[in-house]
Amino acid sequence: MYVKQGCAALVMGLLMASTAQAECYADYKAKQDDPLRLHYGVMALPDNACNKEAAAGVIAPKLAQQGWTLLNVVSIFGPEGLAERKASAGAYFLSF
Repeated sequence: MYVKQGCAALVMGLLMASTAQAECYADYKAKQDDPLRLHYGVMALPDNACNKEAAAGVIAPKLAQQGWTLLNVVSIFGPEGLAERKASAGAYFLSF
């Protein structure tokens, strides 16, 4: 009986830990050449990429698949910052 209770507590702890982790997002600037095109976008990040350096490592390859080059990661933020960036990002809001 104690083993079952211990397992249940462990499972509950793991579930609570996974839901307690904050979502993180980055806003970034990217470009395409010939002709020059620029865009500002917002991308969701995995939990292990919630800093600018790690975010760049996630964002750059995703953009490159669509022919874009990452210029810079502007900032890292949580879900509370999404609404204020949505209009500025337009078509590039959570599109990659």
